[in-house]
Amino acid sequence: MPASSRRTVLTGLGLVTPLGPTTTATWDALRAGQSGIRPLQLFDAKNLPVRFGGEVQGFDIRAYIPKENKDGRKQIKVMARGIQLAVAAAQVALDDGKVDKAKLDPARFGIEFGSGLLATELEDLAEAAKLSVLPPTWKVDLDKWGGEGRPLIQPLWMLKYLPNFLASHISILHNAQGPNNSITQSDVSSLLALGEAQRIVLRNQADFMLVGGAESKINSLSFARNCLFAPLSRRNDAPQKASRPFDKSRDGLVIAEGGAVVLLEDLAHAQKRGAHVYAELVGFGSSFDLKHDGRGIARAVRAALDEAGVTPEAIDHVNAHGLSTVGADRAEAQAIREIFGERAVPVFAAKGALGSIGAGSDVAELGLSLLALASGSLPATLNYDEPDPACPVAVNRQPHAVQKPHFLKIGFNELGQCAAAVCRRWEGR
Repeated sequence: MPASSRRTVLTGLGLVTPLGPTTTATWDALRAGQSGIRPLQLFDAKNLPVRFGGEVQGFDIRAYIPKENKDGRKQIKVMARGIQLAVAAAQVALDDGKVDKAKLDPARFGIEFGSGLLATELEDLAEAAKLSVLPPTWKVDLDKWGGEGRPLIQPLWMLKYLPNFLASHISILHNAQGPNNSITQSDVSSLLALGEAQRIVLRNQADFMLVGGAESKINSLSFARNCLFAPLSRRNDAPQKASRPFDKSRDGLVIAEGGAVVLLEDLAHAQKRGAHVYAELVGFGSSFDLKHDGRGIARAVRAALDEAGVTPEAIDHVNAHGLSTVGADRAEAQAIREIFGERAVPVFAAKGALGSIGAGSDVAELGLSLLALASGSLPATLNYDEPDPACPVAVNRQPHAVQKPHFLKIGFNELGQCAAAVCRRWEGR
């Protein structure tokens, strides 16, 4: 893209994860070595082959929308759980960034969000289905569906499950009238959203943006589908040990839910309002991994490093995608090895503790590295017990003292879309 004198900084962070309902709770639990993976409680999974995941326990969206915001509370009835998690994370980020929305120009306030497939809650269609699916064939009687079943479905039913409604609800709640986009590329969605948001600010089309992603597959329909088609870990007897990024005994990913949002601002805008700056986003790259062998991941990393103007030696640690499946971890490890060579750059994989939050994963994980930059210490990767010779990377088994100002975040999805971002600790210049 054309050179720009503008710079983009990250000034607020909102995390709602299986480790905790706020950024502080998530960070404290991670530093304490806790896992967010537990037996499922949101629905009865006793007849499924996988009965655990990463739930945000005790989550109540009303705790994140002020009582005086009556319009916002009315919107809850048309928010699926994934949308609610996004709305909650956005509020946590705005609070963390100490944002006075009255002083923002609404037309320069944008939203860029990653979203996944929002699965219908069965109770929304249950009564209509009972009337319309009849024994002994159990086929749908379309006459009954249209005549008797359809009136039982809430008129606004579909509005709960549109993937662009994460961004839409947040925009309405916070009067964001600037650029508004949704990216639906499964696990890499929020990292791609971050890259696009940076481009928007650098093009001088916005000054302030809420960027992130959220997803929940912890419902009976979505979870059953993933049990059939996704490479899930089956460690029902030891769920906290199930997500094992890069470990030799890894046997599949762990489904989780959550929301993650960062505030991305033009530097001059952030300085004018006296914002605290976590880091500067200095490089971004994306690519496609055609053969799923890590070469596409490596291309995205090179592009991000080139844009940041740094060499691999400048990177303190790699915040890995770390999906915990055999093939994905092998490809990512080969990409890291291709970029960094024999140098043992520390590799951190947050999914060991969080599981896979889907469209919210990348920004949630990037947020943990932002907190590591601020605190000077990166927590250990959970469940990395035995190195895999096919994954020749230096996963941090112990907390890592952050010594260099840059870190690298990697993200990709099962179809081959890849992204990478480089952030630099803010030192006031």
